[in-house]
Amino acid sequence: MLVLAHISDLHLDGTRRASERAERVRDRLWELPGRVDALLVTGDIADHGTEAEYEEAARLFGLRDGETPFPVLTCPGNHDSRAPYRKALLGQPASEGPVNNIHVFDDAAVLMCDSSIPGQDEGELDEETYAWIETTLDELDGTVPSLLAFHHPPVALHHPLPDAYQLRRPASLAALLERRPEVVGLINGHAHTPAATAFAGRPLVVGPGVTWTLRLPWEGEGAADRDAPPGFAFHVLADDGRLTSHFRTA
Repeated sequence: MLVLAHISDLHLDGTRRASERAERVRDRLWELPGRVDALLVTGDIADHGTEAEYEEAARLFGLRDGETPFPVLTCPGNHDSRAPYRKALLGQPASEGPVNNIHVFDDAAVLMCDSSIPGQDEGELDEETYAWIETTLDELDGTVPSLLAFHHPPVALHHPLPDAYQLRRPASLAALLERRPEVVGLINGHAHTPAATAFAGRPLVVGPGVTWTLRLPWEGEGAADRDAPPGFAFHVLADDGRLTSHFRTA
């Protein structure tokens, strides 16, 4: 059984408000008495994509000193910038190519995929990323249950704001999933609302936002509920490949 914590959309911007909300969630997760195998951070870590914002994120998660209770796995969102993300958050040489990484556990894998399009709010898994996913799954011999995590949901969530900036070319993703039965679920961010649905026969879970929560059309005026507490999720991937999600606030 794989247990994953999940946060998204921190939008660290140098303000005390953004930092405090991210710290509240971090403290809740770092102080858990039970086992968590990893933390997934599905994009929009920074608000402006600056090195200083990623340096704050690295300090927040203890990535520089290695003092994390479990691995912290990240992928970019539309507010992120690839070169400073790589340099200040990951400690890698700055470059503009897609940021894709895999973490293999004892009996499962999580592929953190880059759905960002530099300079745009929409998302897309480009050809380089699709090729990386296929090659990576091939290297796992098609036998390891795998989750794909990326920022932009490929489906409508019934609010005009996130629905205007979905993942482009969802048919390409659906075709990949048809070829790849070992992919057992999709994990996204971007929408600032906890949501659960399905895509191409797979469960799709959207994590809540840390910085603010999306107010749905029937909940009142104004998209951003800045008074709602920061949210996070736990995803449990069972030995039979079934994905279960639980949502919490900090």
